[in-house]
Amino acid sequence: MIYTFDLTGKVILITGGYGYLGKAATESLVHHGGTIYVLGRSEEKFIAAFSGHTENGKRLHFQKCDVSKTESIEQAYSLINEQEKGIDVLINNAFYLDGQHPLSMTDDQWQTGIDGTLNSVFRCIREAIPYLKKSESPRIINVSSMYGVVAPDFSVYEDYQEMLNPPHYGAAKAGVVQLSKYYASYLGKQGITVNTITPGPYPPGSVQEKKKFISLLSEKTLLKRIGKPEDLAGAFVFLASNASAYITGQNIVVDGGWTAT
Repeated sequence: MIYTFDLTGKVILITGGYGYLGKAATESLVHHGGTIYVLGRSEEKFIAAFSGHTENGKRLHFQKCDVSKTESIEQAYSLINEQEKGIDVLINNAFYLDGQHPLSMTDDQWQTGIDGTLNSVFRCIREAIPYLKKSESPRIINVSSMYGVVAPDFSVYEDYQEMLNPPHYGAAKAGVVQLSKYYASYLGKQGITVNTITPGPYPPGSVQEKKKFISLLSEKTLLKRIGKPEDLAGAFVFLASNASAYITGQNIVVDGGWTAT
């Protein structure tokens, strides 16, 4: 048997699939044949991202879902399962947080960031397991960050305090890596693979206008450039496909070499 990257027939759920990085991942998953449901709170943002896509309404769909609420996740999964008669892949890409500076962050802001970056992933995994158990090739893909692997280089942010990486984000993203390993071990006997994708520096367009800051970020990588969304998309296709059937509990780092040294 030859395992390929073909996603034909696979029902794939991706939270936050209309964001800067999520959009590229979604488009690549659709391109490789998957039936994709973008889970999010804003149908308007979905429409803005995909209104001209040829598969919109065919193999590309929006499903209302608030990852901060278990009942919303349950309802979204149930509706998709009823429509598609199964769920094969869950991609946890969405997050939310509040607060930024490590000295002025409040208790409530800390709790919000942990809930939106780590607890929400737990909720989505827990509610998906009964559906994934019925799939022939079940996959869970969680999204972390290089700041869940290494600490920020504060010299990069010295003149850019407004973009300082917040402490609860990195702590929670480190938790995502460990959560993936935990569930990979727990679900392995049932054939459900669980892996992490860890992006490096992928600043959006508004940040890219700060040329000196982008130069500092680029110099931290071995490839001497920031990442483009399409640089990351292939990792999602690989881990969602049968080509990754024997890979679980792993953290695929896509950071241009930032964390390699």
